[in-house]
Amino acid sequence: MDLSPRQRRAVFAVIVIALVALGYYLVVPAVTHSRARAAPSPTATPSVTAPSVAPVPTVTASPADAGSPDIYAWLPFTQQNLAAAASVAVRFSVDYNTFTYTESATDYVGAMRGLITGQLAATLRAAYQTPGVASLRTSQQQVSTGTAVINSLRAFGPSSMTFIITAGQRLATTNGTSSGSARYAVTVTGSGANWQVIDIELESAGNS
Repeated sequence: MDLSPRQRRAVFAVIVIALVALGYYLVVPAVTHSRARAAPSPTATPSVTAPSVAPVPTVTASPADAGSPDIYAWLPFTQQNLAAAASVAVRFSVDYNTFTYTESATDYVGAMRGLITGQLAATLRAAYQTPGVASLRTSQQQVSTGTAVINSLRAFGPSSMTFIITAGQRLATTNGTSSGSARYAVTVTGSGANWQVIDIELESAGNS
């Protein structure tokens, strides 16, 4: 059917209005929704939660945890036994080089009472009274002060230990004062906390 010019214009106007309405329906809601997603509310404060970090535990390693061997489990004495024996060896070595020209052999050996065996006491008393040594000590008015330090443990057994000790001596005489030292092998015998020196020799002479 042919439409008149007026009818054709009317149909065209209806189509245009329909297209505009359709476009508004499709475009405007989409733009509004997009803006709503892109622009947050100005009153909204974004919340940021930092990830929690667990504290690192402190680990304290004991010598046993670190795998350190207990060497005393391999020895015929305890750490306390060794300390007691070493103490006796050092005290004796100090007394060995401590004397004065005014004291007798009995006084000299008496200062070591409890630290040495009876046999060693007799040996030291005899050496102190040796005529040439005793007369020189008196004529020079010798006064000696001893010191001692352990260098090593050279030998040991269930009831004896031999320490290498550097024994120092500060000797004052009528001729002046001098200092010197020598290394000795000092052997102690005993057990537990009870030890006595049984022998002393120069390190180079050997002692076991």
